[in-house]
Amino acid sequence: MRVKSVSTNPIAGQEPGTSGLRRKTAVFMEPGYLENFVQSVFDAVGGLAGKTLTAGGDGRYFNDRAIQIILRMAAANGAARVLVGRDGLLSTPAASAVIRTRGTDGGLILSASHNPAGEHGDFGIKYNIPSGGPAPESVTDAIYRRSLEIDRYQILDAADVDLSTTGIRTLGAMSVEVIDPVDIHAGIMQSLFDFDAIRALFASGFTMRFDAMHAVTGPYAKAVLEDELGAPSGTVLNGEPMADFGAGYPDPNPVHARTLVELMTGPDAPDFAAASDGDGDRNMILGRDIIVTPSDSLAVLAANAHLAPGYSGGLRGIARSMPTSRAADRVAAKLGIGAFETPTGWKFFGTLLDAGLATICGEESAGTGSNHVREKDGLWAVLLWLNILARRRESVREILNAHWSEFGRDYYTRHDYEGVDKAAAEALMADLRRRPADLPGRRCGALRIAAADDFSYRDPVDGSSANGQGVRIFFEEDARAVFRLSGTGTAGATLRVYQERFEPGSGELGLDPQQTLAPVIAAASDIAEIHARLGRLAPDVRT
Repeated sequence: MRVKSVSTNPIAGQEPGTSGLRRKTAVFMEPGYLENFVQSVFDAVGGLAGKTLTAGGDGRYFNDRAIQIILRMAAANGAARVLVGRDGLLSTPAASAVIRTRGTDGGLILSASHNPAGEHGDFGIKYNIPSGGPAPESVTDAIYRRSLEIDRYQILDAADVDLSTTGIRTLGAMSVEVIDPVDIHAGIMQSLFDFDAIRALFASGFTMRFDAMHAVTGPYAKAVLEDELGAPSGTVLNGEPMADFGAGYPDPNPVHARTLVELMTGPDAPDFAAASDGDGDRNMILGRDIIVTPSDSLAVLAANAHLAPGYSGGLRGIARSMPTSRAADRVAAKLGIGAFETPTGWKFFGTLLDAGLATICGEESAGTGSNHVREKDGLWAVLLWLNILARRRESVREILNAHWSEFGRDYYTRHDYEGVDKAAAEALMADLRRRPADLPGRRCGALRIAAADDFSYRDPVDGSSANGQGVRIFFEEDARAVFRLSGTGTAGATLRVYQERFEPGSGELGLDPQQTLAPVIAAASDIAEIHARLGRLAPDVRT
């Protein structure tokens, strides 16, 4: 075996301010592309000499080859050990758990989250720091700068490592420890939740379905739900991970998980259902004839977290991303704890969790989690819902009705305009950013604008700041609209428009949020001139 120092030309890696690199799979497979990024990470964090890393991914196409490249590069760069999931698989929350539990010096996670996979799909990679969370901007910016000037990468000339069974291998002078991808994460779940109560719930005849969408969460869900908690065989649907996610779109929302939504309709529907995404960090929650919005789910979980042993002492605080509805803020106010509004991106929760200011965090994009890891965690959210259902012995519908009766209801929807012209979308956002001072007092149909701004954030712990995080329009009728461009795609641009309106009282389940929010939706479309500027009459996805 010998270390090869391969001359290469700079290839710009992740853009500054982003938590990872996502491109088409074919781009990652180009000679030197993945290698340049990985070497840039190793250089930007001060080298790997004597360090231990965690590595794994969601199993999408090219995951198996990328893991072998990373292992050979880690060995060439002097790493002492790499912990890697069996067959190269680790869900994103499990990778965070391994980093924290085993005390590794960070890790590389291979995933493009909920984006489609396959040879013609998407691929991604990101670096997580020793706390287990996504790298902050100071680190990602250093990686980006290094990727612009890199002229060589180091790689060991060696055969592939057998990752099919657990155990310790050697690669040059480096140890490769192949671990059970489920074991550590499942152990943490058992420490947080009342597994006896959940077992009793299933034993009583309670039924559920969990759609793993042929992604990485399947083995975790089978091990915990079916093997440990006694859910009947077949509870987990699409549980076998596939390199192309079964040719599906592994995004747990009502559009891409339509089969599960249809299954939950009618008198013969299971009592409860959930779905997770490509890398296991997002979730969708359903009851009979009910889809629980991520914003409502965050609020319900926070209000009932004390029913789980891991949170019986109460919460320190609740954090949400700015576009997420304000329902969680109302829970925090009643509990007398802090409520934090951050930019979109799980990395912004990290300092709050590390400082003990927040216990539970959530984003409207179907991500919720707590201080047990530093990533959102789809299976964690499902298990907390099950713990609540087991203790309250009420249906999802009854729990939501009770919550809205106590806290009022934040009617909420997100409209995604996907694959729009990037230049046109950027011009739309630029014009919105120039107009906040001119908007207050303007009447939009039945609504009147009270205030507008371009959201900025200063971290209360480390003082770091983030500007230009989304345009917010506040209406006098206790409603708001938010506009953001998404950075999670690999083609075109996605304009996301978030609309919400608070109504005190019980909040009837029969009311369609799209109808209830019609004045807000119309006002948002009018203010941004979406049809005229983007040529779209309706969104591609409503969640």
